[in-house]
Amino acid sequence: QVQLVESGGGLVQAGGSLRLSCAASGRTFSMSAMGWFRQAPGKERELVAAITWSLGNTYYADSVKGRFTASRDNAKNTGYLQMNSLKPEDTAVYYCASSGSVFITDHRNYNYWGQGTQVTVSS
Repeated sequence: QVQLVESGGGLVQAGGSLRLSCAASGRTFSMSAMGWFRQAPGKERELVAAITWSLGNTYYADSVKGRFTASRDNAKNTGYLQMNSLKPEDTAVYYCASSGSVFITDHRNYNYWGQGTQVTVSS
């Protein structure tokens, strides 16, 4: 198994920035990618960003493209989501998840999840 522990959420004003971290432990050698999902009240969970662990290939949803950046530190087994120019509509619980596949846009490949962290953007 892979254990994921998130940190870095909080309350920020519109236009501000936050950085989420996701520290992985356990069978990290099985990780091929890390995805970042979010779920707002009454909405479905959506994949907003993902990164392959080896090559660092990335995916971004159109809603966050140009504002969010996914990165990883392989030595620390930690992934990051830098969120800039935050908007009220970015308010959600954010989850990191690990995948054993490099097909990072397929939600079915994500099998281990962090506990989630709340991000609230005030207008």
